[in-house]
Amino acid sequence: MQPANFDYHRASSIDEAESLCKANADASFLAGGHSLIPAMKLRLSEPASLVDIAGIDDLKGISKDGDTIHIGALTTHAEVENSVVVKDGCGALAEAAGMIGDPQVRNRGTIGGNVAHADPASDYPGILMALGATIITSGRSIAVDDFFTGLFETALNEGEIIKEIQVPVLGNGSGAAYAKFFNPASRYAVVGVGAVVSLDNGSCSSCSIGVTGAADHAFRAKAAEDILVGSDLGPDAIDSAATKVSDGQEMMSDLVASANYRAHLCGVIAKKALNQAIS
Repeated sequence: MQPANFDYHRASSIDEAESLCKANADASFLAGGHSLIPAMKLRLSEPASLVDIAGIDDLKGISKDGDTIHIGALTTHAEVENSVVVKDGCGALAEAAGMIGDPQVRNRGTIGGNVAHADPASDYPGILMALGATIITSGRSIAVDDFFTGLFETALNEGEIIKEIQVPVLGNGSGAAYAKFFNPASRYAVVGVGAVVSLDNGSCSSCSIGVTGAADHAFRAKAAEDILVGSDLGPDAIDSAATKVSDGQEMMSDLVASANYRAHLCGVIAKKALNQAIS
């Protein structure tokens, strides 16, 4: 399998990367390459130019500023998984990163590339939605709830580059988890669910549930969240919420799982994630 011919450009700064993208029609950014290169080899993607951003240091690294964790777009999945800052501030994100693919993928693939590619079966979207993350580009901030818009589609404009992902640190009385049912061949999520719950005097004060793998893009399970807020997060409340996780969404159907099976899995995996978050 060979990709179509393309021009190659290597950028040394964010400004240069954006300028190269504007100057070359039908250009794509290249970071870790774990999504783009296979698609090019299969001729599913045929960009006329590649702008390699892997050498831009400003897009790398993890830091904490107050109650916010900043993760550079070129930070690898392995770095997210093993980061003490991420583990201490929102351990569920580190756990989700550790579920991605295999060691080769985790050591090469990047969080920014993964999010920009917007594969409907990616792990990050579900947990990032639950955590209330923000996608930072060179010109604006995009709430993660507004970022994923369709099958391999996002709110990014043409030539817009992700600089970092900002994730709020979990507060006292809050718990988070990510659980998934994965395809054994690819380890992509057939259904993955991120859950964050907060307790105040024995009652759920807030809840957010992000679902990936089930529909053509990640979504918030708002109907399920509404059931849990104000509840005691007991078994009855969780069982009731689990029946509403797929409400209002059109489930995908493919060779891996039917739409009905995915709808069923939404409830099963949500219960698992919620119970882990509560514990």
